[in-house]
Amino acid sequence: MNLPVYSRDGSESGRSVELDEQVFGLEPNDHVIWLDVRAIQAHGRQGTHKTKERGEVAKSRRKLYRQKGTGHARAGDARSPLRKGGGTIFGPKPHEYRLSVNKKTRKLARRSALAHKLNADAVRFIEDFAFDAPKTRDMADILQGHDLTDRKVLFLTADRDDTLYRSGRNLKKLSILPAAQASTLDLMHAQVVLVQEGALGPLTDALRSSSKPSAVEADGSTEAAEA
Repeated sequence: MNLPVYSRDGSESGRSVELDEQVFGLEPNDHVIWLDVRAIQAHGRQGTHKTKERGEVAKSRRKLYRQKGTGHARAGDARSPLRKGGGTIFGPKPHEYRLSVNKKTRKLARRSALAHKLNADAVRFIEDFAFDAPKTRDMADILQGHDLTDRKVLFLTADRDDTLYRSGRNLKKLSILPAAQASTLDLMHAQVVLVQEGALGPLTDALRSSSKPSAVEADGSTEAAEA
């Protein structure tokens, strides 16, 4: 699979990049994407929500008035959940929302998310560039040249570039991340994934599933070493 490489101004540079079919050419697995996105969103929850129950409200435990003879409904103390300012019935308590997803599943989810973007022609490669100083206008001009001003863009770089990051952090619909750190949620949230040419290697390495050599390959390598 080959994709063209574009220049900063949005024109084709005449070069192309070759994508690894084992990484970028798989059939998307929507269920795995859902598992990983659910886990990512769960990890983002603090879980510190808390309301006071009846025994925790700072009010007197004295019965409000006598049981009979008042003409009113019988009542206990002011901490009753039925009264204003009383405790909460079955209110939220601090809770850990973390969900575990193994590494292979996370990698498959990221590959599936990227495959969805490739199938929708929403992945574009751009030549490597760097800014001398942080300037939002320079980054906005690049997006305008690619006709991406009004779209949610995930810009993937080879490494963390603080100058590039500062140039784009004031652009509301632009997210800039190192390619190896882009999550399934980042990929699915973006409408277009803009990848620097030099980020293809780190992105491929991050998404490639680790595979052990087969027994035949292992025996062959052993025999070659002994020879």
